[in-house]
Amino acid sequence: MLYLVLHLRAPALAIAVVAVFAPPDVVSVELRPATAAAFARYVQAVQARIDGELKRPGAFLYLEGLPASRRKEVEESLQRGGIYIERLSTLDAQSQRIEIPDGLAHHWIGAVFVPGATVSEAVALAEDYDHHQDYYRPEVLRSRLIGLDGNHFKIYYRLRKRKVITVTLNTLHDVQYFRVDDRHWHSRSVSLRIAEVEDAEKPDEREKPVGDDDGFLWRLDSWWRYEEKDGGVYVESEAVSLTRDVPAGLGWLIGPFVTSIPRESLQMTLENTRSAIHARAAARRKVKN
Repeated sequence: MLYLVLHLRAPALAIAVVAVFAPPDVVSVELRPATAAAFARYVQAVQARIDGELKRPGAFLYLEGLPASRRKEVEESLQRGGIYIERLSTLDAQSQRIEIPDGLAHHWIGAVFVPGATVSEAVALAEDYDHHQDYYRPEVLRSRLIGLDGNHFKIYYRLRKRKVITVTLNTLHDVQYFRVDDRHWHSRSVSLRIAEVEDAEKPDEREKPVGDDDGFLWRLDSWWRYEEKDGGVYVESEAVSLTRDVPAGLGWLIGPFVTSIPRESLQMTLENTRSAIHARAAARRKVKN
């Protein structure tokens, strides 16, 4: 869901540096079919892993599949108000790394615990797309539900990120929710269209051609899981996104940003989600009293 903008700052800095030290034609980049196909294979492998995890008896969340001592440590930390975040890497069916030519796949997972909340409150917040612009500012400038069929949603976000330069994106997403039982839900979100906006919020603003832009964000798939237990609700978010590769010769400078920025943005998303669910739970308790 809101993991949509988690790594805009890293590519933005890469582009800014390249613009200074390299010819102008290095800045713009095209999403090539081989890049998109490799990313699709990576997402397929992630989906296969998640499908298997959702079938496990007594272990609905990713973190519930961790070794026992690590799981206990993570759950206790979450119940004290901590945030669990981990970088992941998925292999193919032959246990080989899936290379993304001319692109980078960013794969992170995180979780929070909201005491006193219910899974229905967590899912209600997730589905309240017309108000995500309120919950997740300043990165979500506008949000809108544009289609609904049962638990199947089509949504629009306008996203903005500022770091060295300002990046604005118009994005469309297909999101489907799955109810397992009264205490377990999960969802899957797929980006349908991501367009970089030039001169955003000005009368002459315009979109760059999709897939022929600065490569800040080309693709995004995300998965969310919600489990009600231990007197509250666990919310887990996993996302895989695709950006342009780091220009040759600048890895020593850009590498740290590529690895750190996605984590920081995921943490902010989870914190905002927890705060918003907590507010809903508090309002419910106030009404009851």
